[in-house]
Amino acid sequence: MTEYRPFGRTGLKVSPLTLGTMMFGGYGNADHADSIRIIHRALDAGINLVDTADVYSHGESETIVGKALKGRRDDVVLATKFHGAMGDGPNQQGSSRLWIMRAVEDSLRRLKTDHIDLYQVHRPRTDTDVEETLSALTDLVRAGKVRYIGSSTFPASQIVEAQWEAHGQYARFVCEQPPYSMLARGIEYDVLPTLDRHGMGAITWSPLAGGWLSGLYRKDAELPGSTRSDRLPQRYDLSIPANQRKLEAADALGKLADDAGLPLVQMAIAWAINHPAVTSAIIGPRTMEHLESQLPGGEIELGEDLLDAIDEIVPPGVNLNPADSGYANPALEPDARRR
Repeated sequence: MTEYRPFGRTGLKVSPLTLGTMMFGGYGNADHADSIRIIHRALDAGINLVDTADVYSHGESETIVGKALKGRRDDVVLATKFHGAMGDGPNQQGSSRLWIMRAVEDSLRRLKTDHIDLYQVHRPRTDTDVEETLSALTDLVRAGKVRYIGSSTFPASQIVEAQWEAHGQYARFVCEQPPYSMLARGIEYDVLPTLDRHGMGAITWSPLAGGWLSGLYRKDAELPGSTRSDRLPQRYDLSIPANQRKLEAADALGKLADDAGLPLVQMAIAWAINHPAVTSAIIGPRTMEHLESQLPGGEIELGEDLLDAIDEIVPPGVNLNPADSGYANPALEPDARRR
């Protein structure tokens, strides 16, 4: 992997694939030594952007990444996230100044580093002013503990709000991390154009649509079970019509990949990084086999005819299942709609 892409307007160059580490630790691969080998293999393949979060295996993923980067820290753009609950206390989560200042110290300790290259808000909030969050993050940038800041799974309106709030006063979000796959294309409608207009990078997650594009979801096959499908039935339960549509599309895309002589995994990853507004797509292997099967996707170029055929199966700007957006809009909750 030799192509490196501009990271928004920061001047940084990053690989078209990002190594996501959500599957390292107790929620996935609990073998630290094996996880470290996978990280090293990804770095040797040219990946220079590593993404984690404090909530991944309740800090264990960050600990593994910290071990893996010993002696290699300067070769990596290291990204982590805050927001999710890290304890039972009411203030051990969120985007407040109080929590950000504690969360960053905990992440720095686990990652065994004196600075985080990209510190991201894991999800938007409705109970916290964006100025509160940007003010705290700006102080971290000025203190040298954080180099850049970003958001994850923000709707376009809140991306714009954060940009305007930062203007001339605070550090601004330089990137957004939204979900994006051939089955979940909703960000094409507004988020990606918004990022492009504001010169922001896009680090997209779940190019395999949570396993739906692994090649295992075919209409004539026994469908795989997983702890993820048990935990998120709204995204996997086939009694839900939206998931039936996903199965039909995954099957059609699998046949398209077969006809093109490509593994569906690699076609899905190549597709995710094809959009001109996408900087890098996160791959999240649990095993070395997963990593080796995904890496070639970063080198494949898809022809116009194949891209057109994909658009016929899932139209641009469409999420086949709204639950795959990664964000439950509180404005759509019953309490927000009814008196």
